[in-house]
Amino acid sequence: MLALRLARAGQPLVQLRRLLVASASAGTGFLLLCTLGHAMTHPESSTASVLRLAWCAAPLAATVYFAVAVARTDPGTRPRPGLSAIGLGPGRLTAISATTTALATTLGSTLALLLFLHLRGDLTGMPFDGAAADFLAADRPLPLPAALTLLSLVPIAASAATALALRPRAESRARGRRHTGGSATRPGGGPAGQHPVGAQAGPGEPGTPAAAGAPVTADTLLAPAPQPAADASATPADHPGRPGGAPDPRGLVPAQTAPGGLPWGAAVVAVGLAVETYASRSDPTPGLALPGGFAGGPAGVLVGWALTAVGLALAGPALTHLCGLLLQSVRPGALRLIAGRVLQTEARRIGQPLGVLCAVASGAYAMATLYSGERPDFGPLSTLGALVVGGCTLLTLVTAAVEARQARADTTAALLRLGAPVTMLRSAAALRVGALLAVFGPLTWVVAQLAALPLTR
Repeated sequence: MLALRLARAGQPLVQLRRLLVASASAGTGFLLLCTLGHAMTHPESSTASVLRLAWCAAPLAATVYFAVAVARTDPGTRPRPGLSAIGLGPGRLTAISATTTALATTLGSTLALLLFLHLRGDLTGMPFDGAAADFLAADRPLPLPAALTLLSLVPIAASAATALALRPRAESRARGRRHTGGSATRPGGGPAGQHPVGAQAGPGEPGTPAAAGAPVTADTLLAPAPQPAADASATPADHPGRPGGAPDPRGLVPAQTAPGGLPWGAAVVAVGLAVETYASRSDPTPGLALPGGFAGGPAGVLVGWALTAVGLALAGPALTHLCGLLLQSVRPGALRLIAGRVLQTEARRIGQPLGVLCAVASGAYAMATLYSGERPDFGPLSTLGALVVGGCTLLTLVTAAVEARQARADTTAALLRLGAPVTMLRSAAALRVGALLAVFGPLTWVVAQLAALPLTR
């Protein structure tokens, strides 16, 4: 009930994202139901029906990936101070996010079922003069348990992936227990508002002349601030990157390490291309035809394409971090420094969607290159599947970019207060986009050419 109330009270942009998730779920559910209709119409060709069901794995994965990205940016389920006191801790908020995702995807599956029944003529008669009766099995009774089983794949997978991606980490739970347990204490050991014996109170703190309304002098402002004592309950996980878990005495945030997925991503891409080349030369089995009429390569070629996509997704964050590093090289100015630092900070957030988009674009380019001289029968189901995969991938990247912009809102406001012109911030954003296009564009073209090369011989 709480998840339903949060879903109803969302902002218009949040509601639009949920409607997009429902639309993607409806498209995937309709493809699954059409696969069931094909199996009912052609009971003798069970292998073709299984292959059609296997092709639905790509829209299903894209829909789940987009649903998880939308759940990450949902402001209604973000942890806030004081929510744990009323029973809305990190675990409960994760459950609410998973339930909200399940509601959106279930709505899409329901719409897919209604559209499928309408096209079959089970609700108001056969539309379009029965043009869709072939792959919808309009002349056969619909097995409701099988249809509901296929429609439940998207809500179950999306809610499970959301719960797994947003689950509270062990370190966050331990840190939350240390910070909320007991009375509030100062680093020096005494309660809040008190200072340890022999320690000098800093200016502006309780108990000082500045806080009591006394005039502030130069000696008061220039007085050295008391150094906080080390917290006995601190662990190395609280302060990564420092020996023994000791906090930085300057109060600086530890620098984030660079993503380490570039070697693994390059290795997986190389394995995928090798598998594709080997399968195209040695596998005499017929190809896996797309539902719309495209003639595919052997099964090993499809496995190679999948491995290539996984490798690009693994290498995406490291490549984004590398773009930021290159922007700051060779005596950077303020513009390149800001653009590079932002890319390095957001590498883990936008790098993986960029890698996935690169994989989808390379697959589309390879298919367009492969059939450049032919006109295959690109049917409605293939069109719908391509729209679901491409749309979900692009919308996931846009959602991650919006999340990154919200995360650096405080930094942008601080730069504006310091006098940074708005045009410089816009130029930095354009420079980031140009750097990403300069790296991921040629990479997409190279991977697409290598993926299509074995199939053209």
